Amino acid sequence: MGQRHPLTSNSALESTIDKILKNTEKDILSSIKSGLDDSQKNLDDSLPKLEGEYNKIISDGKKEADKIEKQIIGSADLEARNKQLMILEEAVDKVFSTAIDQISNGDRSGDYANLIKKLLEESTQILGTTEVKVFTNSKDKDVVQSALSQFSGAELASDTIDCLGGIIVKSKDGAMTFDNTIDARINRMKPLIRKEIATKFGVGN
Repeated sequence: MGQRHPLTSNSALESTIDKILKNTEKDILSSIKSGLDDSQKNLDDSLPKLEGEYNKIISDGKKEADKIEKQIIGSADLEARNKQLMILEEAVDKVFSTAIDQISNGDRSGDYANLIKKLLEESTQILGTTEVKVFTNSKDKDVVQSALSQFSGAELASDTIDCLGGIIVKSKDGAMTFDNTIDARINRMKPLIRKEIATKFGVGN
């Protein structure tokens, strides 16, 4: 058997190692390139979804900001409206308080006597009969008694009632009653007057 020359053996070994290293390097580079390509593809595929989510976040944020802005404006409007209504209510109460004082302390003749007559006419028309018993306060007894002479069958009750003025009329059979006191008329008129004033000043609608 012949002996292999040591130099020839080393060259073959180096060549073999070099070849292995080149193949390995090629495989590694190919693997890296493949990984980069996959990453790029995944990134490209993800972009539309990310952009969609980003736009949705921005859109939702804008909607929420608009909603909060409207709530703030609405709250401020409501607060201003409530203050206007309070001022209006105070003004209406003051007007009625002044009117009540004037009625309580006013003269029971002249215009007031005409008012009592109109209240009796209205009450008997609503009840559909003049066969009635009429109740009033102690201050109005004389003026009511005087007006009753024009209403056949009507009579003044001996009992007095507690009111600012005016009358309560009951049919003699007790089936019907109509409250036409000044107090009741004020209570009926107050919402209408309040509404009229509120409309005039653009409040409350």
